[in-house]
Amino acid sequence: MLVEGLELLAHPVRLRIVHAMRGGRELTTAQLCDRIPDASKAMVYRHVDVLTTGGILEVAGERRVRGAVERRYRLRLDRIVVDADAVATLSPDDHRRVFATSMAVLAAEFNAYLDRESSDPAADLVGYRQHAVWLSRGELEQMIINLRRVLLPLLANQPAPDRAQYLLSPVFFPIEQPPAESD
Repeated sequence: MLVEGLELLAHPVRLRIVHAMRGGRELTTAQLCDRIPDASKAMVYRHVDVLTTGGILEVAGERRVRGAVERRYRLRLDRIVVDADAVATLSPDDHRRVFATSMAVLAAEFNAYLDRESSDPAADLVGYRQHAVWLSRGELEQMIINLRRVLLPLLANQPAPDRAQYLLSPVFFPIEQPPAESD
């Protein structure tokens, strides 16, 4: 069984909402619908409610618009962290489900990008490479430390006119057994 925080994030539409909210954004549900056009408005509204009830999103402000209340939401960064202890409790089936959700979100986000009239993969420096590398446990840990050192400061970047939001999805898993030691 998935842990509560991860359960909230382990749905393609909810994960796409979280992606849309990154970078300190405050968005209305209507704005989220515009950013996730391949999901129905009812679905986006329902998942915003689930994320708000679960504490992943919070209301940043409200205003009256034509007699209705329009809410702006923001992401609670402290609630989207899934720590190593939580990951250690997952079963192989839980890992399959989370991975499948992540890949479905990645495909949906990429398709939404390609469906925009302004998409230009070459000009936008779009990349989707895979590399098979041989690493010891220590080398893998050092690579992760180095990636965090580079990426963590960038996660604090705020939207700006000269910035575009990019989705980065590092995935690490061993693909074959290490070679047997010879005598």
